[in-house]
Amino acid sequence: MLEGKALIEDTDMPVKMQIQAMACASQALDLYDVFDYKSIAAHIKKEFDTRYGGGWQCVVGSNFGCFFTHSKGTFIYFTLETINFLIFKGASS
Repeated sequence: MLEGKALIEDTDMPVKMQIQAMACASQALDLYDVFDYKSIAAHIKKEFDTRYGGGWQCVVGSNFGCFFTHSKGTFIYFTLETINFLIFKGASS
């Protein structure tokens, strides 16, 4: 696991869900190579789909841009060491 504290950049998630997001990211970093962003993101997405219902999206990396619409109360963007994590549930149209 990367040692250090996560820095939340932006969120509208309830605090309990924020804690779960950061714990899940930390767990994924224990399970996968620190540069295997795709596996880390898949792990987090599957965990959130199981825990909170389907439709979650996860982006992991050190340099990315994005533009999306999310369901209220389901968005978090945080950094752990040098890795950025974006987790959100897609909005229904």
